[in-house]
Amino acid sequence: MAVIINDTCINCGACIDECPVEAIVDEDDNPTGEEIYYVYPDKCVECVDHHDEPACAAACPTEGCINWSSVVDGMPFVESIGADQRDGTTPVVE
Repeated sequence: MAVIINDTCINCGACIDECPVEAIVDEDDNPTGEEIYYVYPDKCVECVDHHDEPACAAACPTEGCINWSSVVDGMPFVESIGADQRDGTTPVVE
């Protein structure tokens, strides 16, 4: 994946507007059917070559809502984030 949005999402839209590659969709287009925003793992580039950190997480008003997840083969990723932090529970911005 890259980053994930967890169930503390308040559906405010801040992350969608900041994503440089349009990898985030709202709850209406979430393929899992959950009532939260969704990050397409095959589109997310963790803002590598766009921003210093994932812009979605920097814009999100909900603390700990956007977390690091596993890397998708062939996709850019923040190399300083180790596999031990990519379990879906480590917030991108604390």
